[in-house]
Amino acid sequence: MSQPNLCDLKSCFLCSSCLTEWVSVIGQERKNITVKKSQTLFKEGDPVTGMFFVYSGKLKVHKRWDHEKEIILRFAQRGDIVGHLGLGDEPAYPVSATAIEPVTVCYIPMAFFEATLNINHGFATKLMRFFANELHESEKRMRNFVHMPVKGRVAQALITLQKQFGVNNEGCINIELSRQDLASFSGTVYESLFRAVNELVAADLIKLIGKHIRILKEDALLEMIASENILIK
Repeated sequence: MSQPNLCDLKSCFLCSSCLTEWVSVIGQERKNITVKKSQTLFKEGDPVTGMFFVYSGKLKVHKRWDHEKEIILRFAQRGDIVGHLGLGDEPAYPVSATAIEPVTVCYIPMAFFEATLNINHGFATKLMRFFANELHESEKRMRNFVHMPVKGRVAQALITLQKQFGVNNEGCINIELSRQDLASFSGTVYESLFRAVNELVAADLIKLIGKHIRILKEDALLEMIASENILIK
């Protein structure tokens, strides 16, 4: 659903990287879109029409694994870019983006986005580094999916989520995820996630508080991840 322009033209990945005089042009070209929880912003295979920058809320970026499963590649929050994987030669988004809570995004049409890249070299450089870092993280995760036991992958997912989203007033990771989404982010199935989470709880490494998870012994989780990474090098 389109909304009046709400962005502050300061905090997002795009505006914070562009020339000062270009920001006012962005203000004229952008459009704000709101999506409800569980609503899809764009689907895998949809034609690429533009880029999205998150103004508020959280999204999951996911891809079909097979006919019944999906893998969550990353989560996006305020200031992040979404849809950039559609910048390749194929004119379709290779992933889907779905709101895990109410979300407002700033939409930039593709023609204007490409003009922005041509004029704002600092933004183009920052985007290139973002792609490189994302590729590096994706390669590490794929390696872990193949070689690391499920419990280690779940521990890594929890550490990653806490690093990205911080903690709330109760000390829990500040994102509310279904267990199925956590399984998809960990590269496993629900049943295996359930067992791994119960083992981490029994070892007093994490605590379940409603739909949230609190990490009790971060150092112990990091040691577990490090030891398993040594084994698969």
